[in-house]
Amino acid sequence: MFFLQASNDVNSTVNYLPIGIQLLFAIVFIGGMMALTHLFGPKRKTSDKLTNFESGIASRGNARQPMAIKYFLVAILFVLFDVEVIFFYPYAVNFRELGWHGFIAVLMFVGFFLSGFFYIIKKGALKWED
Repeated sequence: MFFLQASNDVNSTVNYLPIGIQLLFAIVFIGGMMALTHLFGPKRKTSDKLTNFESGIASRGNARQPMAIKYFLVAILFVLFDVEVIFFYPYAVNFRELGWHGFIAVLMFVGFFLSGFFYIIKKGALKWED
């Protein structure tokens, strides 16, 4: 079995053979389990099974009623500032190699970050009173 022996070349396609076999096994296993549950699973469609279920609470009213835009605004601002914080990780890992130039770049980044934060505070984006 010459094709199972790992090559000295790191980027050889032979080195990726175990990953391909595992991927193929996972796809076949998932497809097989889905087919088996579809074939052998119970198929009783009663009115109780076809009703909507919301965490054990009986649903009432229309689910399409408008929500306040404040919920979406806070969610978007959270994602925005959360993603900006992720950019601190490369600096924390390489701060010695980056030296003063890196420190000044991070100070500028924090300055832009804080100016955006003060802007949304000044605009009242986080005030909930209407």
